Amino acid sequence: MLWLALVLFIALAIAVLRGGRLVNLGDIELKGWWLLFIALALQAGTNWLPEDYSEFGVPMMLFSYVLLIVMVAMNRTKPGMWIAGLGVLANLLVIAVNGGMPVLAGAAEVASGFTITEPDLSSSYKHILLDETSRLTFFADVIPLRLAGIGEVISLGDIFLALGLGMFLEYELRRPRRYFRRGAQAESGTAHRQSHDRS
Repeated sequence: MLWLALVLFIALAIAVLRGGRLVNLGDIELKGWWLLFIALALQAGTNWLPEDYSEFGVPMMLFSYVLLIVMVAMNRTKPGMWIAGLGVLANLLVIAVNGGMPVLAGAAEVASGFTITEPDLSSSYKHILLDETSRLTFFADVIPLRLAGIGEVISLGDIFLALGLGMFLEYELRRPRRYFRRGAQAESGTAHRQSHDRS
């Protein structure tokens, strides 16, 4: 999503302006980071589901969000993670109770930049059209965005997710850099001998 990439770029820029270092990106440690790739693979996999297996689309989407919540919980002590977790949880709940993420037709029209009768969601297992039967609509995709000619409709959960990830990245770039990586070893007594030589 273009808007999410923009938010993360702004977070990186702010961190650098506040004294952070891009080299710290290589030191980021996330427990269960592999769960993220499984979740993304599940969501992407719904795009290629045969019609005979269409009933697996929503469960795959829901399970991907569960994996993301597990990963967030494993890293809950890191700044911004609990905010990102709220965003993931909000999206999970609204998809679970509606059988998909409701999309407001009016918001899709604003985001598209031209008049449409209603968004075409026939090929999506994640999105459904918001109507009078939709529940938890304040968590639905109702916020239109248009960046660089690309329109998107996002949810309140998406905003929390982006904010949390931005805070996490900003912190990671500004934290003190470790001089000794995990597994590095120094010769026994080195610090003591250096102290003795200076005296």
